[in-house]
Order: sequence, then structure tokens, then C-alpha cells
Amino acid sequence: MTKYTNFTVETDADGIALVTWDMPGKSMNVFTEEVMDELERIVDQVASDAAIKGAVITSGKDSFSGGADLTMLQKMLGIFKKERARNPEAAVRMLFDGAGRMTWLFRKLETCGKPWVSAINGTCMGGAFELSLACHGRVAADSDKVKMALPEVKVGIFPGAGGTQRVPRLARTQDALQMLTSGQNLSPQKAKAMGLIHEIAEPAKLIDAAKAMIRNGLEPVAPWDKKGFKLPDGPVYSAAGANLWPPAIAILRRETYGNYPAASAILKCVYEGLLVPFETGLRIEQRYFTRILQSREAEAMIRSLFVSLQELNKGARRPEGVPETKFGKVGVVGAGFMGAGIAYVTAKAGIPVVLIDRDQEAADKGKAHSAGLMDELVKKGRATTEEKEKLLSLITATPDYAALEGCDLVIEAVFEDSEIKKAVTEKSEAVLKSSAVFASNTSTIPITGLAKNSSRPKNFIGIHFFSPVDKMMLVEIILGKKTGDKALAVAIDYVRAIKKTPIVVNDTRGFYVNRCVLRYMSESYQMLIEGVPAAMIENAAKMAGMPVGPLALTDETAIDLAQKIMKQTIRDLGEKAVDKDQFDLINTMVDKHGRFGRKNGKGFYDYPPKPAKKKLWPGLKDLYKQQDPDRIDVEELKQRFLFTIALEAARVMEEGIVTDPREADVGSILAFGFAPYTGGALSYIDGIGGKAFVKRARELQKKYGAQFKAPKLLLDMAEKGETFYDRFDPYARPAKKAA
Repeated sequence: MTKYTNFTVETDADGIALVTWDMPGKSMNVFTEEVMDELERIVDQVASDAAIKGAVITSGKDSFSGGADLTMLQKMLGIFKKERARNPEAAVRMLFDGAGRMTWLFRKLETCGKPWVSAINGTCMGGAFELSLACHGRVAADSDKVKMALPEVKVGIFPGAGGTQRVPRLARTQDALQMLTSGQNLSPQKAKAMGLIHEIAEPAKLIDAAKAMIRNGLEPVAPWDKKGFKLPDGPVYSAAGANLWPPAIAILRRETYGNYPAASAILKCVYEGLLVPFETGLRIEQRYFTRILQSREAEAMIRSLFVSLQELNKGARRPEGVPETKFGKVGVVGAGFMGAGIAYVTAKAGIPVVLIDRDQEAADKGKAHSAGLMDELVKKGRATTEEKEKLLSLITATPDYAALEGCDLVIEAVFEDSEIKKAVTEKSEAVLKSSAVFASNTSTIPITGLAKNSSRPKNFIGIHFFSPVDKMMLVEIILGKKTGDKALAVAIDYVRAIKKTPIVVNDTRGFYVNRCVLRYMSESYQMLIEGVPAAMIENAAKMAGMPVGPLALTDETAIDLAQKIMKQTIRDLGEKAVDKDQFDLINTMVDKHGRFGRKNGKGFYDYPPKPAKKKLWPGLKDLYKQQDPDRIDVEELKQRFLFTIALEAARVMEEGIVTDPREADVGSILAFGFAPYTGGALSYIDGIGGKAFVKRARELQKKYGAQFKAPKLLLDMAEKGETFYDRFDPYARPAKKAA
């Protein structure tokens, strides 16, 4: 046996080398410089040792590999930016060589003259799947744990280690493009049907099946290296190609609005690569990959959607020195839609839950929500009946507060009414142990005020979920003025336990996310009042990169809720706190036309019975004099949406509500889908540059109003040439806690 730091190589009596990848101290194998260096030495060892007939590569962990360590890529980009200032040509050459490191290592393996088989025993993502595709044989374990994907497009790059060349030479072009541009997960069955793997084996027999391929005479030559190789769909310039490529380009345009350079680079790599010999195709891919790495989108998306997201998921904002909480029991008070969803995700994480409501019937109804969600998963084959029963056995539905005894954490999810919340807090705390934490899932009421109802405000915190709880990945943790480190640590431990992403927010009306979302909706009301056709408003928002138009979003959350929020804001802050014309619009929709949103089938959209699709309410065009669509600047509409949200995020930073730019960026993407290609609301400003952003904001302010007024913080940053990641460097100091 030969031992490396990250691999062991063991050759059996048949001369087959088993290469086991098992990185020390890591939960998952990833490609690093060291891993690539070692793998190259192993390829040389296999190729040069006459006693070795072939090699099987597998993992010593329960997953195969997560692919490349993108922090390595981020460091490479940092070096590139410094070098570019000194010698642009040398910097690009360095980036090009770095981008091709994995490509040519895998090509070396593929052409080494000995057969290689990849034995995929668990999750196999990105570069690891590209490594597998370069092997001459591929066997996957027949297990739900096995997921194969090339998900790079989701973080602003694309499979640049041969993925765009091997996949469309193995699978039909349409299937290949779908897989590459969506980053979708493939089960072993789907991968085999596409022609991307050869065999599926029982997990216990995976290595035997892989070795058998070599024993049975597996050729050490890739299909594209054999004479007479034909593409699965025939040549690009053919009748089939003529039917495929024009619609493929149109579909990508429809789905991405040209906002994702990596997605269009995939199409170019595949199209151009299939016209030339394989190695030329690899070179084309390497060039496009080098170009995409230099894009603003790649830099911002790698930072926010990979590096920052990972750091927050690992508890970057967790106070040090507080022991980790292992949850024995969690209480949820309020079994309505939110409370029932919270109980479900808690039980799904294997934590026993007590679900309380005013009577047994209401509590049981809340528990039935979990049964319904599990039934859907069972129907789709993503869960078993046993898993459903196990999950339901963890939920105790009851009206009896005494059942909260022994809970480590209780989450209150009752109506947004201070008096009801006060009663729930007092009843819960009467039963809880002194060390337990009490959390409110409020979306509007400041936590400091609610904490006054608590006999121990140090252990009182906000945990704000988004709806629907089972699908939304973000949770806002709200610190009251007296919230202690222990409560913050428990809240973060809980959010991590239920596999969601926590961001820490200091106390304010609307916290962080809702303040930004309300700006988004408000700008659409303003546009309606100006006479911008509703369809243009919705389309411009989607073209800007938002997943849902602001009018559709208002319908989902309810127009009468928008009215309630406006009325409450006027009561609390006075009439000037709400735009009079926008208030009139919402009152007209609710009071005059009875349009409450999706919930009553009538909002900015009409909701006919299924299967008919929703469509914009024709009456909208009669509310205000309509502008001529041809005279409206669509680019400006797009900018208005992104600027109004980004400016609110900057105000939130200025006020110290959010103190870490990673949380502002990740939060804006995960909570309401702020144009992911920008890297998030603050990265959007940083990407444009402070000076240019402030200049454009002033122009918009002059034309459209005070919502575009840049805060003093931004003016100061523009003057100094600072970015948010300079000014609020999350790595330079311990994360700031609430004052």
C-alpha cells in the first residue's frame, strides 16, 4: 500500500490499484492544489508500473467529493487582480494556466494508457464528476445518497475541467445543455439513462463491480479518442442541429435575460467544441473559463453564494466560548401555517417538538400540516412511509403549556398582536427551565419591546422565518437590546440544526429583509401611479434578475396586509411616513375593488380556477393614465428596482442593523431572490463602484423621489473609494454584537 496525505493506493492480486480518496480532517473531499499534485503522481505511478493493470478511484468517506474548493479559486482571483495592475498580459496567462490545471490533469489520466474506473459511492459534484467523466468506466452505488451534478453555473462559473466537452459527447445535446445550464442533480438511474455512467451496483458490491470492468477488458481509450467516433445527436451542422440550437439559445435568453455570462458561455463551449477535435474543444473551454473567471458576476457569486454562505452556515456569527446546544426538545406555540411549518422542519431535523395551540383541534390541525408535506414527499418517492411515521412521532400536539417543561428553546409563532404574544411569553416562561431560550417569530414588532414581557430578557430573542418555512432557506435572528450571547448561540445552533442559513440582525421595525422587500413593492406602486403598464413593471423586474415581479409578490403576501402595514406605520410614525398616492392606490384596490391578493383570487392579478394561469387584472390600466410603452426606458425601470433595494440595504448597514456585509448579501438573495448574479444587494453597489452608484442614485432621486437618496455612509464611502467589504471587513475583527 502507498500512502499519500489525501489518498491511499492498494494493488490487489489481479494488479488492480484501488485509489481511495480520504482527506484528513475534512467532512468531504475537495480538490485543492495538494490533492491535484498527489493525483498526478498517482496517475504517473499507475501508468509506469507494469504490475498495475488499471485503477479504481473511490472515496473513503460517505460522499465521493464536493468538487473544487472554491476558496482556492477565490485566492487565485485575488492574486490575479493584484498582478493585473502590474502586468495585465502575464496576469491573464497565469489565470489561463490555473484554469487549465484540472483540465489537463484529467486529460492525462484519460490518455495514460491504463483503464481507470470511478466508483461513485455518494455525492459527486463539479470537478469530481468531471474527474469521473474522464475515467474510462463509471459505476455508481444504488443509493439515495448518490447525487451527481455539475452545479458550477449556480455560483457564476461553469464546468471548466472538461465538463462542457465530455457531457455532450456522451449524452444527447439537449439533455447535456439542460444539465449544464441548470446545474441539476442526477440520480444514478437518470445518469445511466443519459449515458453518463455505465453501471449501477449495490453499495456493498460497488468496488467489486468497478474492478470487474477492468478484469473484463475495459479499454483505456475514451470514445472520442477512437477513430470514427460519432456524436450522440449527429453533427452540429445537420437537420437535428438546426432544430436544436436556435431554440436552445432562445430558451436560455428567456430564462436568464442575459444576466448570467457563465450560462451563455456553456452554450458557446458546447457549440464550438462539438465542431472541432476533443483537445481543441478543451482549449476552447479553457479560454471561456478564463474569461468568465474575470467577470464581475463570477467574483460576486463565488463570494456570496459559496464562500460567505458556507461561513454563515458554519456559524460565522456565533459568539465564542458558549458551549454548543444539542436540542433534546423544542417548543412551538401557535400551530397556524408558520408554527406548523416550524414544527415540521424541527422534527425533520430529528428534534422532538411540542406544538401548542389554544385547543386540541387547532394543535392537531398544525400537526396535520407535517403529515401533508410528508405525504407529498412519499408520493414523489423522496421519503418512505416509515420516515413519515418517524417524523410525526416526534411532534406532540397539545393545548397544555406544561408539555413545554424541559424544552431548550421555545418559539412563539402566534398572531402579530403584542397582547397575545405577552400572554404566550408569560405562560411559557412559567414552565421553562431558567437556562431555556424564548424566541419570537415576529415579522414586524421590535424584539426589545416584546422582551419587556419576559422575566429574563437576556434569554429573549427573535427568530424570524420566511414563508413557506419548509422551502425558504434563510432565517433572521433578531437581537433585542438585552439579548445575551447564550441566547444568540442557541438560536444559531438551532438554525444550523434545521439546515437553514442564519443572519444576525439588530432590532428595528421590519428588521432587514422586510425593509428591502417593502421598497421593492413600493417602487412598483410608484410605477403604476406614473402610468407604467403593469406588464412592463413585472417584466422589467424579472429582466433585472428578480424571481417574482413585485405586483405578483404583493398578491402572494396579500394587498390587505400591505394596507395594514401602511396603517400601522401611519399610527406609529405619522402620515408623512407613508406615500399618500401609494396609500390611495392600496386603499382603492382593497376597499373599492375588494382585491386582497391571491387569497381571494383577486389582486393585481386575476386567479382563475386551475389549470388556467393567473393574468394581470385588466382594470389596472383604468386606475391611472397610461404612458406610451415605446417611450418608457426599460433599462431605467430595471435599475430603479435594484437601486431602491440596494440603497435600503446601505441604510440598514449605516444604522448598524446589519453589521456584516456577508449577511446583507446572502440574506438578500436567499430571502427574496435579489438578482443572484450581482452577489447580493451590497455587492451590487460594490460592483458598480461607489462613485458611479451615487452619481446614478442622484439622477434617479431628481426624477423619481427621495427613495433614491444615498445615505451619508455611501457618500463617505464614494469619496474614499471604499467598498462595503473594505469598510465592514468581516475578517478583520470579531463580528460586532448589538450595542
